[in-house]
Amino acid sequence: MLRTRTTPRTGASDPEASRKLPATARRLPAPPRRLPTASRRLRTALVASAASVCLIAASAPAPVPLGVGDRLFPHLGNPGYDVTAYDLAFAYSGSNSEPLPAVTVIEARTTADWLERFNLDHSHGTVRSVEVDGDPAEFRSAGEDLVVTPAKPLPFGARMRVTVRHDSDPVSTKDQQSGWVRTADGLAMANQADAAHRVFPGNDHPSDKAMFTIRVTAPDGYTAVANGLPAGTTRHAAGTTWTYRTEHPMATELAQVSIGRSAVLRRTGPGGLPVRDVVPAKDRRRLEPWLRKTPAQIAWMREKVGAYPFETYGLLIAEARTGFELETQTLSLFERELFTRPEYPKWYVEAIMVHELAHQWFGNSVSPRTWSDLWLNEGHATWYEALYAEEKAGKPLEARMKAAYRASDTWRRDGGPPAVPKEAEPGRKLSLFRPNVYDGSALVLYALRQEIGRTAFERLQRTWVSTHRDGVAGTADFEHLASGIAGRDLRAFFRAWLYAEKTPPMPGHPDWRSEAPAAPAAPAGKTARRALR
Repeated sequence: MLRTRTTPRTGASDPEASRKLPATARRLPAPPRRLPTASRRLRTALVASAASVCLIAASAPAPVPLGVGDRLFPHLGNPGYDVTAYDLAFAYSGSNSEPLPAVTVIEARTTADWLERFNLDHSHGTVRSVEVDGDPAEFRSAGEDLVVTPAKPLPFGARMRVTVRHDSDPVSTKDQQSGWVRTADGLAMANQADAAHRVFPGNDHPSDKAMFTIRVTAPDGYTAVANGLPAGTTRHAAGTTWTYRTEHPMATELAQVSIGRSAVLRRTGPGGLPVRDVVPAKDRRRLEPWLRKTPAQIAWMREKVGAYPFETYGLLIAEARTGFELETQTLSLFERELFTRPEYPKWYVEAIMVHELAHQWFGNSVSPRTWSDLWLNEGHATWYEALYAEEKAGKPLEARMKAAYRASDTWRRDGGPPAVPKEAEPGRKLSLFRPNVYDGSALVLYALRQEIGRTAFERLQRTWVSTHRDGVAGTADFEHLASGIAGRDLRAFFRAWLYAEKTPPMPGHPDWRSEAPAAPAAPAGKTARRALR
């Protein structure tokens, strides 16, 4: 997941035990009688004539924000339906401080017996109208949800098509963290952990992945790029419409759209993989030496864990100040300054590139069942970042893990155990990304390798990403798979390393000590910067 920077770090990572997420919905005793066609047309006309303003009957219960039961984000995600596809359309005027007219089309299947109304995650942007299966629907905001009442209840297993016409506003509200990122020449996205619904309505939880089609209209002189592969461009008076489609399902928090005066640089990766990078056009020559490293890094990761899981890869280098990098699917977001500031050593920059690349397997292809399973994503990305630094730059993995062990009790005190991370600080949702999410969770993987041996550990990594490719998995799934590969019950090991307040003894290193926790420090958060070491 997202990688904060201070300059080579000592990491962080934390998630919770996975569990089946609840899916509740209001039930009706029987389907309503279908109106004759003429009556339905009349009803539609009457609703439309009401200017698409959603007035909910006074007798109906007031709309409330819902959620799928995530411990860290209780109101994130929504019960009653499963999204299968998104079609997002944005129109960019050339100003990154003006709202973008947008249309979001959601294809979904109901999972409730009779769905009388349902919620979409959405905030920050005017909603103009909502349709369900072509008929106008009532809608009202509740917290950070958009509550939709279709013209008629939907039975279990029904396909529904929800069309929302809205504005997507890139100007941050006071408490907003990420969503649209305004760059020097346009826009990009950073939707982790719970910010996609600030850009477009949807089911904004990683447990509900879907296919994406993304269309962006921009004036002449701008280039738009998004997740997946190009699916055509159309020139017209307003400029050009760029269309992209994914070939694999994606979580909403991994969506990416870049709009700017950009150059798109193309090359071929291992096995003929299309690699495309998006950079400020003025910097293409300066950045090219870094971009040339990507195919070899993909080959290195393939050697470790198996085939690259998606249809393309590349770097989106944005001229913006975020303080982090982000593994948006097939197009990882990087700050330009990571590659241009002289204090960042070459080995460090390359290791951060590998961190975001590793997420394409760990976190993107295999997505977390809950946000408490975050340790699986960040722990693995940090592990391969550190392993790459050891193999390519002579930075010993064991020394890094020993340093992490010394700090581990402090990290657990400040951020919680890796699989039970503490909630983010009020008003600072991105403070979820503390050191226990990164090196603290990579330390768990190091302990596991010490416990079951290198051969079994490497087999576990490859089996994990192949078994759960394009899917969702959690901590319990990882424990079960690890026990099967090791040939013994590892529940006690994982209970101690993932859930205990104190760090257990390190297998094979009885001399390692975790220092007594220091005075509590302010949580690092998304914009913290790590000190070089």
